Amino acid sequence: MRERLFDLGLWLLLCVPVLLRSDPNDGGSWLQVAVGVVVLGGCVAVSRRWPLVALAATVAASLPASLELFTPSYSLALVAFGYLAGRRQEHTRAALWLFGAVAVAGLALTSLTRTSLGQWFTLLLALALAVVAPWLIGRYVRQYDRLVRSGWELADRMEREQAAVADRERLRERSRIAGDMHDSLGHDLALIAIRAGALEVSPELGPEQQRAAGELRRAAADATARLRDIIGVLREDDSAAPTSPPGETVEELTARARASGLAVTLAPTPVPTLPGMSGLALHRVVQEGLTNAARHAPGAAVSVTVDQDPTSLRVRVVSGPGTGGTDSGGGTGLVGLDERVRLAGGTLGHRATDDGGFALTAVLPRNPPAPLPAAPTSARELDRARREVRKGLARAIWIPLALLAALGLLMAGVALWTQARSYLEPADYDRIRVGQSLAEIDEEAEDWPDRPLDGPPRGAPAEPPGMDECRYYRATMLAAIPVYRLCFADGHLAGKAEVP
Repeated sequence: MRERLFDLGLWLLLCVPVLLRSDPNDGGSWLQVAVGVVVLGGCVAVSRRWPLVALAATVAASLPASLELFTPSYSLALVAFGYLAGRRQEHTRAALWLFGAVAVAGLALTSLTRTSLGQWFTLLLALALAVVAPWLIGRYVRQYDRLVRSGWELADRMEREQAAVADRERLRERSRIAGDMHDSLGHDLALIAIRAGALEVSPELGPEQQRAAGELRRAAADATARLRDIIGVLREDDSAAPTSPPGETVEELTARARASGLAVTLAPTPVPTLPGMSGLALHRVVQEGLTNAARHAPGAAVSVTVDQDPTSLRVRVVSGPGTGGTDSGGGTGLVGLDERVRLAGGTLGHRATDDGGFALTAVLPRNPPAPLPAAPTSARELDRARREVRKGLARAIWIPLALLAALGLLMAGVALWTQARSYLEPADYDRIRVGQSLAEIDEEAEDWPDRPLDGPPRGAPAEPPGMDECRYYRATMLAAIPVYRLCFADGHLAGKAEVP
């Protein structure tokens, strides 16, 4: 409803100049008034869907009234539809083609009506000021509105995504906590199973105690398997699970495994320390290697070696022959370990040894590079919208200036060409004589001008009496005066003079 009221008001406003300037009192007719009102009504009706059609129709209604395109009846309509075309048209190529077509049509009409090129220059100037300039303003307003709308859309999208972002962060934290729980609890359960196995075969215990130790060993193994099955899931939001790996050193970790009955050697001691994520990854590599050895190669010897250079540290955990060194149950131990090492800026490798054992190797940097935060998508989109607005503003400034400069150069070139057509060489002026006919003068002159000036310059003396015709030619190319005056009587040159 609001759009219809706006269109109705626009139509009534544009009809006012037609009613005032095209009626019989101003040299027009009521037929012209009716045609103008109907044309403007149709232009307003189609301007929302086809804005360039409305602008082209207004230009077509203006040209028959004036080849200079500036008419009192339709000038306001040209400005209005030029602005609306820039405001509503998505692409600019069609508008540029329309402006070029108007310029070419004006030149063609000027040639057909045999009028001076000055009218065509006036048409170009009117086109630039009454059509192109409002169109550029409309383009800028469109780009500015797009920037404002993009800003509000981005703000609304960010508000809608706040809950989703919080949920993603919560799930990510849960996944990290679950991984740490698997690392620490899985290691401890593996050591418990080793101690229970030692008690199960101890000759100092009776049959009942050995059976209880065996049940404890099997329960620890089952608990480890169940922990692997539920990795990545926390069932309660407010659970107080540990959020970081144990604070023990690599020396303490290997000593605790050795006390549990695992044959572990560590070299060298003390183990070099690493900061941040690299230190946590080092602890996890050794822990995962000991856990796998206790689970899949019980009783086998395990060696932990740490080598270093100025930029990195290399840790290697090798277990003896057993049932295998990988997660035979298809768990995520090594997968999670590989991700942790990668995030620390290092690399992880694992393979079976020649004697049937397993080797776990990691290379960790001493100073891992800090990841650069990616620019938010909303910020990139807003920056892109701002650049589009700045480009639109620049076009709104330089395009009119370029058009005016091109128009000025074109007018200067045409003026020089027109002056050259009416320039008479001084040598040719001195060569012609009084009494010669036009044919004799044309034969004797080497480069006779194509056409004379339109009339004498302002302030020139009166023409001599008794002459049929006096023609004026430029004596210099660029200056308006002096000029040569050639007067003819009965088809022959009757007098010549240089008029100051």
